[in-house]
Amino acid sequence: MSDSIRITRDPTAPGPIVRGFAATGYRVGEIAYPALLLAPDWHEPWSPPPFDLLTADAVAALVDEAPEFLLLGTGATLRRGPAAFVAALEARGLGVEVMDSRAAARSWGVLRGEGRKIVAALYPLDA
Repeated sequence: MSDSIRITRDPTAPGPIVRGFAATGYRVGEIAYPALLLAPDWHEPWSPPPFDLLTADAVAALVDEAPEFLLLGTGATLRRGPAAFVAALEARGLGVEVMDSRAAARSWGVLRGEGRKIVAALYPLDA
């Protein structure tokens, strides 16, 4: 009998996971995206509007997924989410968690690893 301990990595959730950051943005698989929309089963590059002009229409495909909440990555620094945007999503029963984009990308991986049905909209890291 051995007293050794075996450490294994928790399995990742299915679907896209941000594996790192590159000068050009978020790395999912072998591709880096400057800005990104993430859902449990898909991801796509995003051309977000200027942050202060963000509307629910810009993330409509994510809202259609009926998630628990949306992670909004605000770029390199934490900014308050546009009030009209947050109010519009909350009126649809969708909470919005706002954090800088690196923190949002890391939170995405943790929450998806827990099997949570969430979505994310990540502004560019240089925004």
